[in-house]
Formats: sequence, structure tokens, C-alpha cells
Amino acid sequence: MTVIALFHLTLLLIVGLSNVNAFQSAQHTFQYRPISDANNHYHVPSITTTTTTTTTTTNTRFLQKFTTKASASHILIKGGEEAADKLEEIKAEIDDSPVKFAKAAAQYSQCPSASKGGDLGEFGPGSMVKEFDAVVFTDPINTTIGPIKTSFGYHLIYVRERTE
Repeated sequence: MTVIALFHLTLLLIVGLSNVNAFQSAQHTFQYRPISDANNHYHVPSITTTTTTTTTTTNTRFLQKFTTKASASHILIKGGEEAADKLEEIKAEIDDSPVKFAKAAAQYSQCPSASKGGDLGEFGPGSMVKEFDAVVFTDPINTTIGPIKTSFGYHLIYVRERTE
């Protein structure tokens, strides 16, 4: 339905279906301007550039979210500085061993993933809190990272794999 047809329908509803003469006189007082004429008055070249940049950025973020993946495990201890201190002790025992990390997660972690050795499975950027994501998607793999503070507590993180 064209803009003009929508305008006619709107006027019919406003004026009332029974008063067709009033509608026709209102129709004649309205000035129509062709859309092509309106385009000649306004020219905004920056819209195309901005749209392209925004679209490219959006596409990059979209692709990154669905193509970049990581597999990681973690040990969560809730609390303040004492939790961080405990994780430092655990980290010294683990010595970057995935087997030792899984055993420590099962023993110490206060997260439901403890029953799976702290395994969080595979996930993409934005799936975890930002402090966690920042470490998982930038730090080296196959090392014990942390303690990292998040809103949940303190974490030790072991990134097993990352695809980009």
C-alpha cells in the first residue's frame, strides 16, 4: 500500500465514512510532494559510510561470536581475599596439569561444574562474564590462569582449546 493510499485511508477514518464530501475537500487541500522530488532537497553522504562501517563491525562481531570457541575448566571459590589465597595454594599444586586441575576442581570448586572436574564445555565470546571471557580468549592455552575475580567469586581457569 502506498503512502498516498495510507493517507487517504487515514483521512477517511478521521473524517468519518459518512462524510465523503469533507474527505474530498480535505484531500484537495493536502499538498502532495513526489518522493523523487523530496530526494533532491536532501543529500546526506555520510549515512552510506556509517552504515557500511557499522555493518562491517556488526558482521565481524557476529562471526567472532559464532566461529571463535574455547573449551575450558575452572575452579570457583566464593569469598574475598581468603578465596584468592586458597586458589594460589591450589594453583601451586596443579602445576599446569589438566588431570591435577580436574581433581582439584572436584575437590575444591563451589560450582556445579565441580562434578565434571570443572569442565565448562565449549563456549563462545560473551557466554561468560567479561572478566572470565577476557582471560579465556586472550591468555595462553594449557596453562592455569588466575586467580581471576568476577561477581561470582575467584576462579582458576584452565583453557584446553581455542579456535578462531
